[in-house]
Amino acid sequence: MNINKILSKNNQNLSLTADKEYQNYYDGSPFPNIVIENFFDENYLNQVLSDFPDLSKIESSQKYSNKNEVKYANNDYLNFPDSMKSFFEFLNSDTYLNFLQKLTSVKEKLIADPQLSGGGLHEIKKGGVLKIHTDFSRHPSLKLDRRINVLIYLNKNWKDEYGGHLELWDKDMKECKKKILPTFNKMVIFSTNDFSNHGHPDPVVCPLNQSRKSIALYYFSEGRPLDDLDRNHIKNKTYFKNRIGFNNETDNKNDSIKNVIRNMKLFKFMKKIEKKYLRKKKS
Repeated sequence: MNINKILSKNNQNLSLTADKEYQNYYDGSPFPNIVIENFFDENYLNQVLSDFPDLSKIESSQKYSNKNEVKYANNDYLNFPDSMKSFFEFLNSDTYLNFLQKLTSVKEKLIADPQLSGGGLHEIKKGGVLKIHTDFSRHPSLKLDRRINVLIYLNKNWKDEYGGHLELWDKDMKECKKKILPTFNKMVIFSTNDFSNHGHPDPVVCPLNQSRKSIALYYFSEGRPLDDLDRNHIKNKTYFKNRIGFNNETDNKNDSIKNVIRNMKLFKFMKKIEKKYLRKKKS
């Protein structure tokens, strides 16, 4: 793998880039984050964009169409174009993992996700939306904690009026602290936990012949700080949030009764049996 062809001239030495940016990452508001422009070589990323498929026309794509999210996603890595396979190989390589480790100062060793659970290729067409949310905190099939999100945007000539800004909201959902326009060759990295509220809550209004394209990767660790977790989040799932002033903006089913059941010893025992035997057979 020739990383010189993947990275821009200013980022050939990833260790130096991490040294330069780690304080900016740590100081990010409302939770540790950083936006890096032109991180990748433009010609290389042009090829990736050229090979980005229309996810709506691929049978293996996941289609989301509900109050919380209207989008397409695809993590069928084996059927990705070669340019994208090599890109994901780099983003899951030790070289990139070492960069993330140094940049984010996560104490636990970061681990890539070969399954691309929830990640891969994402596409939002006109009218699409992803309400503010926090992500699932545990890997769905591996005993790992989700720690870092990396989003890479591939949208050329994307205008401010098209919307689709990635919004980072404070812990109490009172204020949007940061809005990021999803333009070409922009990489966003942020720490993910039960309080890192993010999304793009307003429908995209781009022309019909354009779409909001991104590549998403999530990184994990064995163990995490306990203060990352909200004790009210018993189920490992995505939690959608209402913005202040917007009533019933999201669809959140009342899990109070289910949470009582989930806390019962018998239920916890049965879930362990399911994970150990049934899920193992499926994989």
